[in-house]
Amino acid sequence: MPETFCRTIEFNPPITFNPTITFRRTIKSLIFSGLLPASAVFAQTGAVALKDVIITGNPLGSGLFDLATPASQLSGSALTYRRSSSLGETLSNEIGVSSSYFGPNASRPIIRGLDGDRIRIMQNGEQAMDASSLSFDHSSTIDPLIAERIEIVRGPAALLYGGSAVGGVVNVIDNRIPTAPINAPQGRVELRAGSADRENSGSAVVEAGNGDFAVHADMFQRRNDDVKIPGFARSSRLRANDAPAAEQPRGMLPNTFGRSEGGALGGSMTWANGYAGLSFASMRSSYGTPAEADVKIDMQKDTVGVAMEARKVSPLIDSIRFRLGQSDYQHQEKVKETGAVNTTFKSRGYEGRFDIQHAAIGRWRGSVGAQVTGLDFSALGEEAFVPVTRSGSQALFLFEEASFDAGKLNFGLRTERTKIRSQGGDDVNAPARLGAAATRNFTANSASLGAVINLTPALLVAGNLSKTERAPTNYELFSNGPHGATGTYETGDPNFSKERSTSFDIALRYRAGPINWSFGVFQTRFSNYLLLTPSGRNRAANGDLEDTTTPGLTAGGEPADLPEYQYLQVPARFRGLEASGKWRALERGGTLDLEARIDSVSAVQTDTDQPLPRITPMRIGIGAIYQTGAWTARADLMHAFGQTRVAVNETTSDGYSLVNALLSYRFKLGSSNAQVYLRANNLLNVEARSHTSLLKEVAPLPGRNFMLGLQASF
Repeated sequence: MPETFCRTIEFNPPITFNPTITFRRTIKSLIFSGLLPASAVFAQTGAVALKDVIITGNPLGSGLFDLATPASQLSGSALTYRRSSSLGETLSNEIGVSSSYFGPNASRPIIRGLDGDRIRIMQNGEQAMDASSLSFDHSSTIDPLIAERIEIVRGPAALLYGGSAVGGVVNVIDNRIPTAPINAPQGRVELRAGSADRENSGSAVVEAGNGDFAVHADMFQRRNDDVKIPGFARSSRLRANDAPAAEQPRGMLPNTFGRSEGGALGGSMTWANGYAGLSFASMRSSYGTPAEADVKIDMQKDTVGVAMEARKVSPLIDSIRFRLGQSDYQHQEKVKETGAVNTTFKSRGYEGRFDIQHAAIGRWRGSVGAQVTGLDFSALGEEAFVPVTRSGSQALFLFEEASFDAGKLNFGLRTERTKIRSQGGDDVNAPARLGAAATRNFTANSASLGAVINLTPALLVAGNLSKTERAPTNYELFSNGPHGATGTYETGDPNFSKERSTSFDIALRYRAGPINWSFGVFQTRFSNYLLLTPSGRNRAANGDLEDTTTPGLTAGGEPADLPEYQYLQVPARFRGLEASGKWRALERGGTLDLEARIDSVSAVQTDTDQPLPRITPMRIGIGAIYQTGAWTARADLMHAFGQTRVAVNETTSDGYSLVNALLSYRFKLGSSNAQVYLRANNLLNVEARSHTSLLKEVAPLPGRNFMLGLQASF
């Protein structure tokens, strides 16, 4: 086991939970106890045929091909090869999905140009209650190393999951509460090492049971140094205006180190028609942000979850499902050298969900349910830019689907009541600029209609029409202050109304054996889209505006060096297309498959026809996969076009092409299987700056990176 697996992470104050220090000992003890065969540490199952069923976009379950909502999923070897240091980068090559890249350790998925609170990040169907939607520098608390499957719904899913899913859903499934009987020990281990940031990471998952009781245990550890880049950190546009003596980092992106570790323990009582269980999970992370060279972030989260499902309850009820999760989250932005805390973010929240699936009534099957959430949030310190708030919501929803020989028809309704109470600057620990205490109440109603029409056994058309409403978040309403980790000054508006949108998408899909393709178009119109955009003004840390007569200073002589970013409510339209396909080009002694995809989205403020900021440019990808025996080889080319239609106070971005490659080999040891792989990203070492990143001018994507991995399962 590499020496790096024995290093610990220092936090201030100290944290007692440290799975990294026990990682090696745990694996050894499992081997010596006989629960984990020694060969499993060096073995990995070959490609496992998983059912092509997605559970996130439809409470009744549906195959991906005939799901009315556009969706995709990553699992098995495909997920193993794609895993990155963040959830956003892991999914950034999925069709319709890009990332908010804020360095290698903080990146959320962007779906069809929408991000933040419009994309719901879930873990096993429960909201990941962290602060990642609050700011680009806040990392998600879900690490892809533990994921068993990741499901992505592209497009409105507010009907089932609330306003934070108006743009889409990412659901990470890890079986921490086992949902089916386990009759023998099983598990997997993965070790990885990367060159661009000297990443060393590993994970282990072990499950066991006797058919009536099942247990799950997992842990992961990841550490990386500052990431290598092809050239200068600062763009040529910025360097042209820098002073001759200005320091110009080159070859390495400063302050992009990362350390994270975590683990979980869960158990369930299982039976033929259901389960009931609970889990406890904990994670710790410390990482730098390239926006501020002297700032680091220490983050921790503890989660307790309870879940149950009973199937075939009665002639009238097919199933009853219940989930409840509670989490404690803390995030501190610190001075890197001294450890002094600038701002402490804390949140304690819960989410409960209950639904009943009724038996078929004629052709109709459906589900009715309720969802409740609560969140206490605070951002304390001199640089706090969001006040202490308490948020809560209660929702009722209905989903019905009918099956016909010609296809499917579904519809749904949801009503959600949200209350957000801010203590503002009245809190003794909060600056006065956060305003007076205030309370806002919102009622958001959503409806959807979807259909799947079978044109032939291999060809269908799927469409959706939805009308959704979203309550503004606490930070969109009440932000007013400097955000040190992003180097900006953010302002909200407590008078915002709820965000309203109408969406439609339609897709043509074909599937016959190894050949499949899909072509779809979509559009979403917002009557009052909540937009975070640079105002073109600068402020001092105390909130005072830059004095036009003394550039760089306020009227009081304070440095006004923070660009102001403000939330506005504007009419907006998002539209685009998504197309992908896979063809079997060769089937003689081995198989050669060719893949292609294209996605494009445009977004404008409709009253001015001005483009919205940070919109993903058109992307085209092609790939070739050759498999023969135990060997798999893959090569991919992804080209992102330049973005020239940009928002006010936003700069254009150049296009770039990335070449990636993969070579893997499967082998067997005893009763176990093994897989070793070598992955190369950005093989040509191209300088690439993502237009969706707030830091594109100072933080290019990583340079050439080789990742060597070994995955094992039994």
